[in-house]
Amino acid sequence: MSGIYIHIPFCKQACHYCNFHFATSLLKKDALVGALQQEIILSATTASRVLHTVYFGGGTPSILPIEDIAAILKTITTIYTIDSDAEITLEANPDDITIEKLAGWKEIGINRLSIGIQSFFEEDLQWMNRTHNAEQAKKALELALQYFDNITIDLIYGTPGLTDAKWKYNVEAAIGYGIPHLSCYALTVEPKTPLEKLIRQHKKDDVNPDMQADQFLLLMDWLDAAVYEHYEISNFAKPGCRSRHNSSYWQGKPYIGIGPSAHSFDGKERRWNVANNQKYIDAIQRGELPFEKEVLSPTQKLNEYIMIALRTCEGLDLSRLQKYEKATILKNAQKYLQQHLLSFNENILVLTRKGKLYADGIAADLFLDELYTGRCSE
Repeated sequence: MSGIYIHIPFCKQACHYCNFHFATSLLKKDALVGALQQEIILSATTASRVLHTVYFGGGTPSILPIEDIAAILKTITTIYTIDSDAEITLEANPDDITIEKLAGWKEIGINRLSIGIQSFFEEDLQWMNRTHNAEQAKKALELALQYFDNITIDLIYGTPGLTDAKWKYNVEAAIGYGIPHLSCYALTVEPKTPLEKLIRQHKKDDVNPDMQADQFLLLMDWLDAAVYEHYEISNFAKPGCRSRHNSSYWQGKPYIGIGPSAHSFDGKERRWNVANNQKYIDAIQRGELPFEKEVLSPTQKLNEYIMIALRTCEGLDLSRLQKYEKATILKNAQKYLQQHLLSFNENILVLTRKGKLYADGIAADLFLDELYTGRCSE
């Protein structure tokens, strides 16, 4: 098993753009933490039980008392062996970060923080309905850097009101703090989110795709100049500081997900837990694993590989494919090669700088038809 993901489904309040599963009430916190520990035990398989990464995501894991995080980690160690140099990440909001929590997280084994900064501007944070303010964003990084070397932060671009000058300030501030890893996302208006409703009601401005594209191009220029490796569409790292946990997803490695709405993958089968805290707790207390699943067909596996490989700097390795698959993909790729959105060298298809603007659309155009029964070569 490559890694384990623990979904902590609690937040202080709902960010307007977020479509992840969470609750703003902590009334079921103790029962949920107990259920997470029990699912770790119930879901154990005969597959390799050495973990190279542990990731606490959400939701807002930093909202939990340190004792709860420690208890979950202890349960993990009763089932799995955590590699001696494993990457153990905790997502944290700036307003949760204190000296006491930082020291406690480090003491129980957390060695990487993922901090949801999003912006260093007050008006942007209020627009997103974030729980922290601009001063807390800066203070959180100053404190975190006293305890952790391995830190990643999230930044959002393409929000109405975020000028290129403000976007540059956000990026340069992150660089100035010496943050070794950045995850930078274009604001997406997801269905059934407060943001989608507010835009539909004309209470907030909609996003401007052209502005988002321009800010993505600027981002690539600025971080290239600062010697960050653009190793995945939304992720940039100093040498040696890639996210090992997320990289395992992009490499198609097996992983297990624990908690309501968490996903797991064993190389052949994908499953996902019910996205309801009470239903999740009730099922686990009955000794049941509350998930749905699908077995991926060979073509589905191939198309997933196309999608994730093109998002990475390593690109799509056609030498892994059968002759028919390679020929079909190359045929479909010709227009993108001619438009200089893709490059092709030594059996590798890679998105160009401009091509990264159209990553998902290009990948979808390269998908093979489900009727074809070929498979990726092992």
